[in-house]
Amino acid sequence: MMSVTSVVVGIDVAKAHVDVAVMGAKFDAQQFDNDAEGHSALAAALQPQGVALVVMEATGGYEATLACALQAAGLAVAVVNPRQARHFAKSMGRLAKTDAIDARILAEFAAVLVRREDLASLIRPLADAQQQALAAVVTRRRQLLTMLLSERQRLQLAIPVVRPSIEAMIEAIRKQLDEVEAQMVGHVREHYAALDKLLRSASGIGPVASATLIAELPELGRLNRRQIAALVGVAPMANDSGTSRGRRRVQGGRFEIRRVLYMATLTAATHNPTIKAFYQRLIAAGKLPKVALVACMRKLLTTLNAMVKTNTPWAADFHSA
Repeated sequence: MMSVTSVVVGIDVAKAHVDVAVMGAKFDAQQFDNDAEGHSALAAALQPQGVALVVMEATGGYEATLACALQAAGLAVAVVNPRQARHFAKSMGRLAKTDAIDARILAEFAAVLVRREDLASLIRPLADAQQQALAAVVTRRRQLLTMLLSERQRLQLAIPVVRPSIEAMIEAIRKQLDEVEAQMVGHVREHYAALDKLLRSASGIGPVASATLIAELPELGRLNRRQIAALVGVAPMANDSGTSRGRRRVQGGRFEIRRVLYMATLTAATHNPTIKAFYQRLIAAGKLPKVALVACMRKLLTTLNAMVKTNTPWAADFHSA
């Protein structure tokens, strides 16, 4: 946990430029180009300031290269959900919105985050070129699946005159999907064979789940079980007030990881003896199927986390370690 007077930075990221605000040091608000030259200039300007934390929002990819450049320069970077920053701004009564104001709000948010004891769980590990490439392929596969679903839905309502066009598009998407999946599997085999073998030793984890975890959950094996569950969004959150005790719910986290984990858990609940027994025990105890399945998702995730942390393949009794 950092001191209250730590130097913190907020960066508002746009396609062409980034606005930078610094708290705790004499550093005027500045704007830099959002390109390699601008990233280098910003890193050089921040390095002498003794920065404890840099916060920026996830902006659909415009922030990724900058985050990597700053991390490579030795700066701790947290990429936060825009919804979190927006709620923080509202709670502080900040209703005006410009790029410079957003950067200042992110710096104020950083000043809060930097004092948290679990700060390390908020800082995403630096992604190397191979991991970025795998993430791009995994994302492309997801986009193709979305396109395929849309075309299939259109086909159901289509009149005969347009059906051939839709069917041709479906066939083209399927072909692209096969090629992208082959590219994904080949990339994992070439660059992450050992980690892939480790993850897939757990029944229920197939090539898609393994590739997604490697690409989009680099924190796996670096955090404790509670932190990794909260990061993905499978940790039950309290909903209590006074004497009222509300139902615990899972919320937030990385939706795409959670979706892949859900499908993996459905398979594991049938074919993985450990997860299957755990699911059946919860059902026998009166838990709703959905509640039991989420608990199994959490158990599978935390077990995978321990496996990666200790470099230990799945074993029947590993989950109890």
